Amino acid sequence: MIWTDRIRQVKIVLVVAAVLIAVASLIVSHFLVHDLANEERNRMEVWAEAMRSLNNADENTDLSLVLKVINENNSIPVVVMDAQNHAQTFRNIDIDAENEKDSLLQASALGKKLLMQGKNIKIELDDSTHNYIQVCYDESLILRRLTAYPFIQLGVVLIFVVVAIFALLTSKRAEQNKVWVGLSKETAHQLGTPISSLMAWLEILKMNYPDDDLIPEMDKDVKRLQLIADRFSKIGSLPEPVPASLNEVLDHVIDYMDRRTSKKVLMVKNFPDHDIIVKMNASLFEWVIENLSKNAVDAMGVDGGKIILHVEEMEDRVAVEVSDTGKGIKKKDIKNVFRPGFTTKKRGWGLGLSLAKRIVEEYHHGKIWVKNSELGKGTTFRIELKTE
Repeated sequence: MIWTDRIRQVKIVLVVAAVLIAVASLIVSHFLVHDLANEERNRMEVWAEAMRSLNNADENTDLSLVLKVINENNSIPVVVMDAQNHAQTFRNIDIDAENEKDSLLQASALGKKLLMQGKNIKIELDDSTHNYIQVCYDESLILRRLTAYPFIQLGVVLIFVVVAIFALLTSKRAEQNKVWVGLSKETAHQLGTPISSLMAWLEILKMNYPDDDLIPEMDKDVKRLQLIADRFSKIGSLPEPVPASLNEVLDHVIDYMDRRTSKKVLMVKNFPDHDIIVKMNASLFEWVIENLSKNAVDAMGVDGGKIILHVEEMEDRVAVEVSDTGKGIKKKDIKNVFRPGFTTKKRGWGLGLSLAKRIVEEYHHGKIWVKNSELGKGTTFRIELKTE
């Protein structure tokens, strides 16, 4: 829980930091873009005045300053339109045309677009005739880049946050794997010594009391302990799946549950008569079905009920469904049933379904989920495994 809380806190900090950086960047960029846009507007007003002076000049007018102002605009795209909205000249605009006429036509189209956007300055040339020109201008390349910059920065920050969270989750999963492996190996090791002692004592009992009816039952229990220890040792490593009969595995579970549960619990099998061969670790997968069946027994309580093991064959995979007639799972709890530590029982660690999910998904590359559940009617878990 400490590690989970720490992960949650770090994720919150990263998200908050990303939001603050993004908001600060957007605010600063907004003011910069606003100031730069005003500066470009002022420059274009000076440039428009220079154009008016150029249009009204005679042979005695000194145009050196006017021409300097006009020629110094090397960044702001501009189109000069007459009163009929025909382009007279343009500057800092990339136009792909074969001749000057086509160039002016394209410039006129751009100028009309800028007029509609309100990016123009009207210059009266002659008050008596109301002759005028329209200086239409667009944002400079620097201004467009500055406008896009905060969004690019926001994208980079979001990518950083996603990568950081992914790294944290990966680290968390790696640590959980180490805990699982260490716990499993230690459990198998701790069980090994008392099981060996029990086996030795059992052999002594067999020699001294060969006709005792209880000894075979004790032998079954010792073998059961051996199986559990073997399962823990396999969880602590990476068992290699091998082709095995799914029917045989399910029959073992049914036989075990019939011997260990109340007569009020009815185990029903619903799968084909022919063998279904699946690549699996039979011992671990049997544990998964046992765990689901035991949970079903707990859900049905003292009144008992029915547990159905259903097998469905598909083109490239096989599905196993474990259904019960128990009390069902609340909708709000369905998403948490596979979370380590989650349990609705008064006694229990909440690790069974988490371990089942790990065995199915990590060791067998399959899927397990709650297919459906209804309060008072029962629950169905579905497992899908690849057949190839």
